[in-house]
Amino acid sequence: MPDYIKITETPSNHDNLEQLDAESILVKMNEEDQKVASAVADAIPQISLLVDGLVPRFLKGGRLFYIGAGTSGRLGILDASEIPPTYGLPHDRVIGIMAGGDIAIRKSVEHAEDDTKQAWKDLLAFDINTDDTVVGIAASGTTPYVLGGIEDARKHGILTAGITNNPGSPLAQLAEIPIEINVGPEFVTGSTRMKSGTSQKLALNMISTALMIRIGRVKGNKMVNMQLSNNKLVDRGTRYVMEGLNMNYEEARAALKEHGSVKKAIEANTK
Repeated sequence: MPDYIKITETPSNHDNLEQLDAESILVKMNEEDQKVASAVADAIPQISLLVDGLVPRFLKGGRLFYIGAGTSGRLGILDASEIPPTYGLPHDRVIGIMAGGDIAIRKSVEHAEDDTKQAWKDLLAFDINTDDTVVGIAASGTTPYVLGGIEDARKHGILTAGITNNPGSPLAQLAEIPIEINVGPEFVTGSTRMKSGTSQKLALNMISTALMIRIGRVKGNKMVNMQLSNNKLVDRGTRYVMEGLNMNYEEARAALKEHGSVKKAIEANTK
């Protein structure tokens, strides 16, 4: 028996779910979901430690890696994939890796998460080094793929963190910075894509957003480095330039087009 309680596997607070009507199911799910934000709040001190460790490494050219399997792996890939369009960084600065490779994003790859050596092999493909940071994500805190990757990363002097929903789990004990988010039993027993997955998404939002703010990719409260990849974003960027430079819409749009980003447009016109 483990020396910790596997909260993610404990029975739901609700039973006889199949006897409920749709509205009752949704109300009870929502009652459980309301517990997630406070559980994440309890983990803020540890998330802060991670961000503080990340910033100097990132400014030296280091990268942030997420490793996970199943839902946890997909959430890491989602967070990483949103950094380039939102903050204008290259795709190789925040990288999501999951057990089973890219095919596992859409389809389950049997036993991929059971290989304790594969995560480190996957990281080595990116020439990982001590300027980098590895965050393992596993609701259970027992996923072999994640544990092996975190263990090998620590052996090589790389900063590691572990996001888990089972306090005291192997991942929490192994990672240099344990981020333990106790959301309680899932609405459907053991279905960690629910509250556990939601808590992981919130934590990842906090990690990457705080990092981007601290390294200067946000001005005031604006995404001044976002990629202008569609009409909606060009319009948003134009309005940011209007506000920053007290220009009319046409002038701001021309400045944005000339300089290619909100930040560059504002900087070029405030010297």
